[in-house]
Amino acid sequence: MRHLAVKGLIDITVSLFGLVILLPLFVIISITILVTMGWPVIFIQNRAGYKGKIFKMIKFRTMTNEKDKNGDLLPDSKRLTKFGKFLRSLSLDELPELFNVLKGDMSLVGPRPLLPEYLPYYSKEQMRRHDVKPGITGWAQVNGINAISWEEKFKYDGWHGII
Repeated sequence: MRHLAVKGLIDITVSLFGLVILLPLFVIISITILVTMGWPVIFIQNRAGYKGKIFKMIKFRTMTNEKDKNGDLLPDSKRLTKFGKFLRSLSLDELPELFNVLKGDMSLVGPRPLLPEYLPYYSKEQMRRHDVKPGITGWAQVNGINAISWEEKFKYDGWHGII
């Protein structure tokens, strides 16, 4: 249990330091999003966190809100902007998650939080990903992000639950 308290202290310290150091980058990204996509600058989405509790994850916006003639959002591929692709390629869209770490919803390292719609489909073993706080980065990201299968991602994510 003591290691969890130390991990929490490290999470808060590093995220606070990161927010201060990265403030100029936050401003540049925010202004660029305002110019290229308009308001809002951030994207908030429900995700499943520790013990499956739903929290609001904060990211920089990478897509427009363009709709078709029926008022339905266009496909993601049509709404993703060049700047959005750039942010995603360097994972800069994830930087606002440092606020989620400060709030206590996330950790710096842990399984990536997935959408709550997936919760009913997890096996007992896959649910182990919720035994720890979700992270900005984790073993699945270090070991291949999109180059590995979902089964491998869950295997890596489950590893966090046994630490």
